[in-house]
Amino acid sequence: MRVSTTTEHPDVRAAQEDFVSTGRVNSKVRRLVADSWRRSRRSGVDPERPAPRSDLSDNDLAGLRRETPLTAALPVARRLLLDADPQWVAALTDATGRLLWIDGNRRVRHAVGRAGFVEGAVWSEDCAGTNAPGTALATNREVQVVGSEHWARPVHPWSCAAAPLHDSSGRVLGVLDITGGPEVASGMAMQLVRATATAIEATVGRGTTSPTAGPPAPTLRVLGSQGGTLVVDGAAHRLSRRHAEILLLLAEHPAGLSADELAVLLSESELSGVTVRAEVSRLRRAVGPLLSESRPYRLTRAVRTDVDGVRAALALGDVADAVGSYTGPVLPRSSSPGVARVRAAVSDEVRAAVLASRDPRVIIRWAASDEGADDFGAWRTLAAASVPGSAGHLRAVAQLRRLEAELGRPAGA
Repeated sequence: MRVSTTTEHPDVRAAQEDFVSTGRVNSKVRRLVADSWRRSRRSGVDPERPAPRSDLSDNDLAGLRRETPLTAALPVARRLLLDADPQWVAALTDATGRLLWIDGNRRVRHAVGRAGFVEGAVWSEDCAGTNAPGTALATNREVQVVGSEHWARPVHPWSCAAAPLHDSSGRVLGVLDITGGPEVASGMAMQLVRATATAIEATVGRGTTSPTAGPPAPTLRVLGSQGGTLVVDGAAHRLSRRHAEILLLLAEHPAGLSADELAVLLSESELSGVTVRAEVSRLRRAVGPLLSESRPYRLTRAVRTDVDGVRAALALGDVADAVGSYTGPVLPRSSSPGVARVRAAVSDEVRAAVLASRDPRVIIRWAASDEGADDFGAWRTLAAASVPGSAGHLRAVAQLRRLEAELGRPAGA
């Protein structure tokens, strides 16, 4: 079953082959896809013979299914995605990209199974390359991957659409995905996945929130995002970069900030109090009573950010969860001094924990990211932590040689 060329540029296949050979990206390739190709290449995923990790017994897989709150969402997913007997399969993963459930069209399920898309397999980017569920986890955003936009050539006949799933605190629980033929390459398919993901999050939220605990805390997603997304009482609101900056800074300063303090944190150049007050007024119209009308400006409810999720994982010593939750720098295009400090602090904390872990799987996830691609210390740590002669060790040695040549840096530096 081939994908439709109406949704895939005819040059994408050639661009993918050229990138595999040379590392050069054709300008016609979508940026999201090109970034994912780079991560896949740095992770060492073989585009001809990808090896999605499948190392669970049936009992272990059953245990993961019992533990995840996504179990409650299965009837919702099946009703919304599979009742009409479509020409696709639907899948739910956990936060590591492991496929917990796959259901749907029997013929499609058998065909994608030959490419390793089976229950229990891990389809994170570092295991399977560019694919909708793995790239949705890597970016914490909804993703549609069409045909040869996939990194692995055995998956080129298929298209997939996926959306990350969050609990009421904003923590990523896993991903909802549909995989199939031309139908999945359509905008309608992406809308269906988006709507189903929203319904699943509402179901999971009802199941994990105590009736006496009140509504879940609002959540703000700023990692790897050009703007931001605020989720309040189950409704998601896309934010401009400036509004995301203000909400993040207020979340970081729960006692509140004056207009002058906000101005200093928002801009290195002089920003007038009048400008700040006007921006806050516009933000208040968007978020309502979440932002106080009195001064200093402060949030009337605690707002949990995805940065908090990373910090919590680090505090518990769960470096793998921290790296999985860290989907990119905090508002990477923001020039706000206050945001830049948060961005640098979180990045440094994650990097330090990754290197201290000495865990090759964790280190390679960091090294495959845009931040870790040229991180000499990370590649050197990976080389030291990997079994000599293993794929990870050889990849680390090759990257170190490249960096030494580019930076003129000796191996022992």
